[in-house]
Amino acid sequence: MKAAQYRSPGHLDLIAAQLRPLREDEVLLDVEACGICGTDLHIVEGTSRSTPPVVLGHEYAGTIVEMGKGVQGHMVGEHVAVDPNIACGECFYCRRGLVHLCSALRALGVDIDGGMAEYCIVPARQLYALGKEMSPEVSAFVEPLSCAVHGIDKAGIRHGDSVVILGGGPIGQMMLQLARCGGAAFTVLVEPLREKRELGEKLGASLTIDPTSADVAEAMHTVLPEGADVVIECAGLTATAALAVGLARRGGTVEFFGVCPIGAAILLEPNSVYFKELTIVGSYVNPHTFSRAIALLRSGSVRVEDFPITRFPLDGVHEALRYHREGLTLKSIIIP
Repeated sequence: MKAAQYRSPGHLDLIAAQLRPLREDEVLLDVEACGICGTDLHIVEGTSRSTPPVVLGHEYAGTIVEMGKGVQGHMVGEHVAVDPNIACGECFYCRRGLVHLCSALRALGVDIDGGMAEYCIVPARQLYALGKEMSPEVSAFVEPLSCAVHGIDKAGIRHGDSVVILGGGPIGQMMLQLARCGGAAFTVLVEPLREKRELGEKLGASLTIDPTSADVAEAMHTVLPEGADVVIECAGLTATAALAVGLARRGGTVEFFGVCPIGAAILLEPNSVYFKELTIVGSYVNPHTFSRAIALLRSGSVRVEDFPITRFPLDGVHEALRYHREGLTLKSIIIP
């Protein structure tokens, strides 16, 4: 089978891979769709961790074509999404219920061969049934949406809150919808690209701001003179991370969701955090939120069908990464 294997920074190769025999608790998945994520780009560029050589791809879904002898609760032909994060279940964090902070956390597509391939071997306990009504492209959004759901949980949005989203990529657009579902009364999307601002408006943003043509803080002050209740940074840039702290009201919450490069830093004045009594939180992956993400997509509470998506064959993985890097599409999806 063909697969996209990461070997070292700058080296992502299409290879002919051999599948090993299934273990008793594993299934063989015919991969139908695999989303390109910023993490994939960071891995290839050498700015995010992984365990090479490894087949990339952690946002994927497919159909079960073979099962190990010990697998129960699934069947051949079933359409499933894959939770890529595998916790050990035994460390300090796992025993406290913080499985996403597991000391030995491993992920399909990062440490173990993932979904940028025609087929993938997956532990059966990482599978979630989808039903046949969900399209492959929508199925590829289950994993990133599950992470966004955890982010909304951590943000603590209350009914009537004002929420600012920095970054209008797929995560920002899903966060916008989740904030509205969670009771936000006023939502602001800050995004430099017109197409993404227009999408945000279509999805219900109360206000969109182009940071290249307006001072964001000044534009915000006209509508939210005290600042926002919650600011969620989704761009993964030091500039927007620093901006987020200044946009929150006294007593507000700032969430760092976007993935900045390892080692990147911002200046933060402790006295300002103290005086404004800010709550600053991080949000990491998707503990126990996969089923909720599926329910949100099934119900239409979160819509991704309106997202501009560019589909690529597996042979086009390098072009898919380029489209993501250069912002030429909202989402690149590999259809093996």
